Amino acid sequence: MAPTSAPSGSTPGFIRLIHSLNESIGRSISWLTLFMVLITFIVVVLRYLFNIGWIAMQESIIYMHALVFMLGASYTLKHEGHVRVDILYRDNTPRFKAWVDMLGTLFLLLPVCLFIFWISWEYVAASWSVLETSQEAGGIPAVFLLKTVIMVMAGLLTLQGIAIFFTNLFYLTGRLPFPAHTTADKER
Repeated sequence: MAPTSAPSGSTPGFIRLIHSLNESIGRSISWLTLFMVLITFIVVVLRYLFNIGWIAMQESIIYMHALVFMLGASYTLKHEGHVRVDILYRDNTPRFKAWVDMLGTLFLLLPVCLFIFWISWEYVAASWSVLETSQEAGGIPAVFLLKTVIMVMAGLLTLQGIAIFFTNLFYLTGRLPFPAHTTADKER
């Protein structure tokens, strides 16, 4: 188990708040995957059995997919679900893992999140300035809201990165105990 989540009782409040926020968003947004499947099924049935199609319904699948991907990224980070090259990481000590997580967050994750936020600012602002709508007749008139999610994603990933950084800093400085090893870790 990597040292990115501490026992909730001893974890500082701001870290618990960030974890709680990303946990709530991730669990809530996960329901959109079910709705994507159902709406895709409805679109196919309507199109091929009844020769009916609604652009807004088809676009809603794209919107839901974007929301799941972008808003679920911080939840996935919280649960260590992103791809990691763990040639050195996997078989090392919790202290080493804390250093890798802390430095990786500081020098890789946070700069990328800040870059995404910075580079998307004008893109999103331009969309808001015209209240951009779908290019398709009958499409969803909220493209500007969808584009805003890019910046929300960067913000949520930044918050989760801050939580990971400080959790690992607290592990390394002794303010928090390292997490107990999982059964898989004990077998190694």
